[in-house]
Amino acid sequence: MSSFSALVGLSFSGAIGLTFLMLACGLEQFGVYWPLFVLMFYVVSPIPHFIAKRIGDDSDAASSACRELAYFFTTGIVVSAFGMPIILARVNVIAWGACGLVLAGNAVIFLTILGFFLVFGRSDDFNWEQW
Repeated sequence: MSSFSALVGLSFSGAIGLTFLMLACGLEQFGVYWPLFVLMFYVVSPIPHFIAKRIGDDSDAASSACRELAYFFTTGIVVSAFGMPIILARVNVIAWGACGLVLAGNAVIFLTILGFFLVFGRSDDFNWEQW
């Protein structure tokens, strides 16, 4: 039952993060939808981890080059997701209030993604090769 409560908690925090993002776009004083472009960073950020897990070796070594490269790319994606709304606010495309809401949403969403990998990323008895 622990995984069920973790899934409900992660769903709730993801909904809170997306609410911040929608408020940054939909409030009348902001009125632009440019902050929605951070959605592509949410989708792309787990991809390096999945690729590294798929092609990396299954040893329990503390580090591998493939895993470190995946961490590097993921860090670049996350930093870009935090940098894009700041740049958009700096060039007056979006308001600074919308930038703050997007940054809050980014923090919540990326912590939710991290929580997902910490809770469900453990190796267990389930094997995808049986499919």
